[in-house]
Amino acid sequence: MSNVLNHNNYLKIIDKYQISVGDELIIDIGNIIYQGILIPTSEYGDKQNIVIKLKSGYNVGIDINKIKSIKKTGVISKLKFSKSKNYVANNSLPRICVIGTGGTIASRVDYRTGAVKPALSAHDLYSLIPELSKIAQIDCFPICNVYSEHIEMKHWKIIANSIMEKIDEKYDGAVVTHGTDTMGYTSAALSFAFQNCPIPIIIVGSQRSPDRPSSDAMLNLIGATKIISEKKLSGVYVAMHSNMSNHQIVIHQGTSVRKNHTSRRDAFTSINREPIAYIEKNKISYTNINEPNSQKFNFSSKFDEKVHLLKFHPSSNPKILDFLVKQNYKGVIIEGTGLGHVSSNWYNSIKNAVNSGVIIGITSQCIAGRVSLNVYDTGRDLLSLGVIPLEDIVPETALAKLMWVLGNYKNIDEAKKIMLTNLAGEFSIRSISTIGKY
Repeated sequence: MSNVLNHNNYLKIIDKYQISVGDELIIDIGNIIYQGILIPTSEYGDKQNIVIKLKSGYNVGIDINKIKSIKKTGVISKLKFSKSKNYVANNSLPRICVIGTGGTIASRVDYRTGAVKPALSAHDLYSLIPELSKIAQIDCFPICNVYSEHIEMKHWKIIANSIMEKIDEKYDGAVVTHGTDTMGYTSAALSFAFQNCPIPIIIVGSQRSPDRPSSDAMLNLIGATKIISEKKLSGVYVAMHSNMSNHQIVIHQGTSVRKNHTSRRDAFTSINREPIAYIEKNKISYTNINEPNSQKFNFSSKFDEKVHLLKFHPSSNPKILDFLVKQNYKGVIIEGTGLGHVSSNWYNSIKNAVNSGVIIGITSQCIAGRVSLNVYDTGRDLLSLGVIPLEDIVPETALAKLMWVLGNYKNIDEAKKIMLTNLAGEFSIRSISTIGKY
C-alpha cells in the first residue's frame, strides 16, 4: 500500500510543477538547493524520491516530502548518435577493424531499471570518437552484443574467426571491444589462437559506460588505435587505464593480465611482469616490444570446453573432482594455496583423475609469484601423482590454454608437453614482483 501512495505522491509532484524527464530544474528543500536534470527513476526503485543528474555527472535522489519548490529553467536536447559527417577516409593511414562484442564499453545507462545495458554498436562508438579518423581508417564489425559474464567458448571461436577474416583482408590491426569481467579469459584464449600473429590485436574495455562523464571508454579506444597505428607490436594485448586519472593508458600482454578491482578504472594489472607500454598525451613509452617476427603464424580457433577451473580451499570436498571425472572432463586446473598445494585428502581423487586420462594442472591462488612443487612434501607428492606445475601462469590463462591444447592435441602425453611449453608469453623466465599494484 505504501508503494502505491509513494507512486501517487511522485506523480502529484510531476503534475504540480509540470516537469518531465530532461528538464533542467532548481529544487529547493529549505536548507539546500539542488540544480540538475530530471532523469527517470528505476522501475524497481521506490517513488519516494525524484532523481536529478548534477553538473558533476553524479545523480542525487531528493525526498519528495522535503521539496519546497521546483523551478524549471530549461530542457536538454535528446542525445543522438550519428556518424561523423566530416569524416573522410585517409587511405594513407593504417586500416584497423573494430570487432564489437558488447560490454560496458558498448553500453549506456538504462534509467528504466537503473542498470547499465548494452545499447551501443561499434558504429555508435566510432561516431562518438571522431579523433580516431586522424589515427587510422576504422571499419566496425559488431558480431555480438553481450555482457562479458555471458561470453563462452563459442564466442571465443566467433571472435577469433572474425579477426582471422580481417587478417586475410590485410587489415593492419584489430581492436576488440569487450566487457571487463572476463576480458582476461578472452585475451588468453585469443593469444593461443593467434600464435606469432602478424598484426596487433588489442582488447579494449571500459569500467564506466560511454555516456558517463567519468567514462574511460574513449581514451582506452584511442590508446589502442594509436599503438596499433605505430606498427611496432604484434600479438594479443589488453588496453585499459593505468591509474585513476584520465591521462594514461597501459598495454598489457594478453596472457599475463588480470582484473583485480571491481570498479576502478585501473582495475587491470600485469601479473609477474611489466606491462608492454604506456600511452600518455599521444606519447608511447615501450617497456618491451613484441615485434612482428619471422616465426610461422599459427592460427587455430579450436577449443575443448571439457575443462574446469577448480579452487582449493580449507574443507573443500575432493568429490568435486570425482564428479568432473564422471562427467568426462578432460582437464582440470586447480588453484592451489601458496606454492601450489592442496590437502592430502585430495590425493586419491587426483590419482584417480590422472589414471582416467584427465590432465591436472596446478596454479597458485596468490595473485603474484610462481608455483613450485619441489619445496615441501605436499608439492613433491603432487608431482608423483602426475600434477603439472604451471610456473607463474595466471589461473584464467591456464584454463584458456588447457582448453586450447585439448582442442588441438588429442594425445595426452603431447598435450602435457605443450602445457609446459611457452606458446604465447604465458610463462616468464623471472617473475617480477607486482605486489602493491592492486
